[in-house]
Amino acid sequence: MKILVTGANGQLGIDVVNNLSEKYEVIGLDAKDLDITNIDNVINTVKRIRPDIIINSAAYTNVDECEENIDLAYKVNGLGARNLAISSLENNSRILHISTDFVFDGEKNEPYIEFDKPNPLSIYGKSKLVGENFVKDICPRYYILRTAWLYGKNGNNFVKTMLKLSENNKTLRVVDDQIGTPTYTMDLVKVIEMIIKNDAYGTYHVSNDGSCSWNEFAKKIFEFGNIDIGVLPITTQELNRPAQRPKYSVMRNYMLEIDFNYFIRNWEDALIEYFMEV
Repeated sequence: MKILVTGANGQLGIDVVNNLSEKYEVIGLDAKDLDITNIDNVINTVKRIRPDIIINSAAYTNVDECEENIDLAYKVNGLGARNLAISSLENNSRILHISTDFVFDGEKNEPYIEFDKPNPLSIYGKSKLVGENFVKDICPRYYILRTAWLYGKNGNNFVKTMLKLSENNKTLRVVDDQIGTPTYTMDLVKVIEMIIKNDAYGTYHVSNDGSCSWNEFAKKIFEFGNIDIGVLPITTQELNRPAQRPKYSVMRNYMLEIDFNYFIRNWEDALIEYFMEV
């Protein structure tokens, strides 16, 4: 199987390329290698490589910046996904597209499943939903994987930010009224590898099990990292960030459960393994 990975130098893309390269022929391209917003560039590149599957982990993920750079958000997260879907269709390839819990508005009081109606609050969430819809409408052989609060050994993420801030602070103030699920990149990669071996196309939620607030997540990071620091709760309103966030974006991996009888471990167990490996 020949696999083309976009966003190959991102925190997820690096893990996807490194792990799948052990079994498959993997070509990893980053923004400098492939501008996914340029349809001619995408079509020509995919035609040259002729992959069996495209894994699209490229995205504009800075949620607050998306509010200011609206056109760029829609170009990368929306039109970029469209261009890859068109190229997949023209080359008879499959496509696996990474999406987000931010497609939901956070008003549900129980975990979202794949059949719940999206209603994004932010430009980031809206642009990612546009990308989802392009992929679904254009390429019939698609997998959409929605994930949440992603962290890993590479790139920038909340875990690394907390550890860096702890070096020069005795206390930190972290939001306590947004609830979600931290997800370890390696657990997502395991699902990606399982999914691409099957023709069970559709939309899947892929996050670790359980839930917490950002404040609770931070406390566990410092606990497992053996760091003595105070973590104070603050509200989203106090933080006053440009982009509106869902207050509850916990997802249930319902399609993985009913389609594959596959269950992902608890987020705390995954975080412990992260600290054992870094």
